[in-house]
Amino acid sequence: MTTILMVDDHELIRNGLAGAFRASGEFEVVGQAGSVAEALAAARKAQPEVVVTDVRLPDGSGLDIVRSLRSERPDIGLVVLTMYSGDEQLFAAMDAGASAFVGKDAPSSEVINAAKHAAVSPRTFTCTGLGEAMMRKMTSTSPRLSEREREVLDLLAAGLGVSAIASKLYVSESTTKSHITKIYDKLGAANRAQALVTAMRMGLLTDIERM
Repeated sequence: MTTILMVDDHELIRNGLAGAFRASGEFEVVGQAGSVAEALAAARKAQPEVVVTDVRLPDGSGLDIVRSLRSERPDIGLVVLTMYSGDEQLFAAMDAGASAFVGKDAPSSEVINAAKHAAVSPRTFTCTGLGEAMMRKMTSTSPRLSEREREVLDLLAAGLGVSAIASKLYVSESTTKSHITKIYDKLGAANRAQALVTAMRMGLLTDIERM
């Protein structure tokens, strides 16, 4: 059986997915974690063949897990599971080195199939709607934010200030201010409110409640 590690800060979601994977008869759940630090420690100890991780975690991003584990183990399967399944999030997961990207509103069978793909072909990326997203990307006139700028934009949308963002991303406040300035410039915005409205209109943010 394929060994798998579940990462989500909500215990009910972790347990539910773990149950679905066990019921498939093809996976052995070798660990669960609720944060980036816990996930990296568990992955290094248990050496799972596949890791399924949420993006938003208390101490950082699931993409940090993907980048770290991909650099350590090129053959590991990495599935990103998220509530925010817009094109920007999809391409961020692909750029980080994920094997698959699945929305949390997808049926458990889709998550299991993504994990199967990740186990067999960890360095190729799969996602429902990837072709359509690629077409939108090719024809889009939206500004291209860097991966770090997308993270800062998400934290701005979550209501965090400069100090909190700097602490969350482990960077200096001056670096954070520089990222914010670049985001404003790319979006043609003068302040946070304008930037978030513009980002939402362009599809760079998908969760209106976070506004």
